[in-house]
Amino acid sequence: MGYKLAKENIFIMSAEWEKHSATWLAWPNDDDYFGNRIKNVEKIYLKMVSLLHKDEVVKLVVLNQRMQNRVSNLLKENNIDLSKVIFFQSEYMDVWIRDYGPTFVKNKNEIAWIKWNYGGYNNKFPELYKDNEVFLNLKEKVGFKMWQGEIDLEGGAIDSNGLGTLLTTEECLLENRNMGKSKKETGLILNELIGAKNIIWLKKGLVNDHTDGHIDDIARFVSPSKILCAHEDDVTDENYERLKENFKILESTVDQDGKKFEIIKLPMPHMYYDDGEKHNGKKAPVSYANFYIGNKTVLVSLFNDKNDEKAMSIIKSCFPDRNIVGIDCRDLIYGGGALHCITQQEPAI
Repeated sequence: MGYKLAKENIFIMSAEWEKHSATWLAWPNDDDYFGNRIKNVEKIYLKMVSLLHKDEVVKLVVLNQRMQNRVSNLLKENNIDLSKVIFFQSEYMDVWIRDYGPTFVKNKNEIAWIKWNYGGYNNKFPELYKDNEVFLNLKEKVGFKMWQGEIDLEGGAIDSNGLGTLLTTEECLLENRNMGKSKKETGLILNELIGAKNIIWLKKGLVNDHTDGHIDDIARFVSPSKILCAHEDDVTDENYERLKENFKILESTVDQDGKKFEIIKLPMPHMYYDDGEKHNGKKAPVSYANFYIGNKTVLVSLFNDKNDEKAMSIIKSCFPDRNIVGIDCRDLIYGGGALHCITQQEPAI
């Protein structure tokens, strides 16, 4: 495949809790998804930038100079230091930069990009195809080495412990993206490109998730040896069986060194769409697992649910040295995702 470098120079996908040089975001611009909720979604972004920029640079993608000027004014009005925000202008449709953005990898000396194929979630949304070009357009401005991945993959489909173990799902990466490739073939590509020598394949993600089972809604590494796993207590819930199956898989799996993980249950929130015919009152794919780990702050997606406080407490216990901040994501979920989906970490050397 031509990607693999000398063993002493291999690149690896770092863990999210490792030090960042920046967090990437794409400012919301699509009224079709958010409708009259877009102003509330912008408030979510303002809160995120306000919290994150204190401890790392925020790299913000905007459509054009006009949007940059408007967003700059909003940031200044919210006492955000613009010297910690870097703007990049590009055409784009969607906010889910986790999915169409690159996976950053690093070795001891440098940072590089892996640019996967992005096809609008298995061609469900042709209007999103142009988001596949965003970081190709920005490549020269950013200046990192880049390799093109050979598989269809969104960033929300994978999670790394930083030592060579990767979490993903069969539903997404095999059944709905790379149907012509075997698990072994897909695993070899992930090994060569992001150093995934040990891949944990869970089965299915949440019901009504247009991503077809992204891992960042169901299981997340919080340390090299510890995993938070979404767990549903209600046996009548649509997610009960699939989350139970994933938990059992994790209980019996091992890390890159053959050691068992500590698996911690993370409760589930519950929310149903109320926007009429667009979602027809379906159960929304909400999850506390969709949190984002900044350098000193963990941003937790909340949904005004009875389990919000419990989830915050569990996540706090995993990151005692970080500030844990909950953000109401009930408006954001109408676009199909939450906080982790709209972020992408750029690791530091």
